[in-house]
Amino acid sequence: MTQLRVACAGAGYFAGFHYNSWARMDRVDLVGACDLDLARAEATGLPAYSDLSSMLSGTRPDVLDIILPPEAHAQAIEMAIAYRIPAIICQKPFCCDLAEATRMAEIAESAGIRLIVHENFRFQPWYRALKHALDAGRVGQLLQVTFRLRPGDGQGPDAYLDRQPYFQAMERFLVHETAVHWIDTFRYLCGEAEEVYADLRRVNPVIKGEDAGLILTRHAGGIRSVFDGNRCLDHAADNLRRTMGEALVEGTEGSIRLTGDGALWLRAFGAQEETCLLPPDAWNGFGGDCVHALQSHVVAGVLDVAPLENEARDYLRVLQVEEAVYRSAETGRKVNV
Repeated sequence: MTQLRVACAGAGYFAGFHYNSWARMDRVDLVGACDLDLARAEATGLPAYSDLSSMLSGTRPDVLDIILPPEAHAQAIEMAIAYRIPAIICQKPFCCDLAEATRMAEIAESAGIRLIVHENFRFQPWYRALKHALDAGRVGQLLQVTFRLRPGDGQGPDAYLDRQPYFQAMERFLVHETAVHWIDTFRYLCGEAEEVYADLRRVNPVIKGEDAGLILTRHAGGIRSVFDGNRCLDHAADNLRRTMGEALVEGTEGSIRLTGDGALWLRAFGAQEETCLLPPDAWNGFGGDCVHALQSHVVAGVLDVAPLENEARDYLRVLQVEEAVYRSAETGRKVNV
């Protein structure tokens, strides 16, 4: 196989980043778009369908890219497995809960089908560069990673209505929809989570779920990560959705800070001057073109039979941590993962 036939289920707001990425790949042929709103599928310029079964039978793709809300994931995955689609990518939040996600991972494994979760934040260029710097020992022994989520999009009665209005009605919001990105990114940078403590709250009264909170995690080897999230606050950036906040990575021999423009700055322990490890990001789209980085990773994994990050079985660990975070917030206690 030299080309991948890719079909997409979903044509909403975020799907646009998926379609744009696939269209830029030489080894990909986009063969179909499906959405309950046929006009949205037709707007992609691809063969359009309003029924997933019809698209799968009509296009026979090598990859199905599921860009749908969580409540539609299981049905779409099961249908793709029934049609023997070799590889499936599924957006996050992955399925409705841990039990459903576990069942999807198991049936995909039993069918010999690769199921990958579209968790793209770990593919943002600053986190890839940061991981390289940590592996190279640039901060010595890693002790703590802190991220301050400050997208500034959560104030007032119209919060999220222009882009993703369903955010307002989510019973679990900040962690399930947003902080899960950093649960995964922290395990990428720090290793697996072993224990969590969380304090969650709602700041904007029009939001049904939590929109602010603190999550302290102990990782393997004693490393700590701190997620300090508040969607009602902002940070210094020309594009608040580029990094969505600021990070500080601290070790025995130095620290690295991530700024809102996507740059990484290294300061040696005891020094005042900083060295730029990664210049500011120049990509005008979402998150340093992380959607394209992830999808390129999947293409290489499928066509070149290379190892894949975020396969469903491995990603279940992220959902286990998410459940532990909510249990901690409910009980006011540390929770083992």
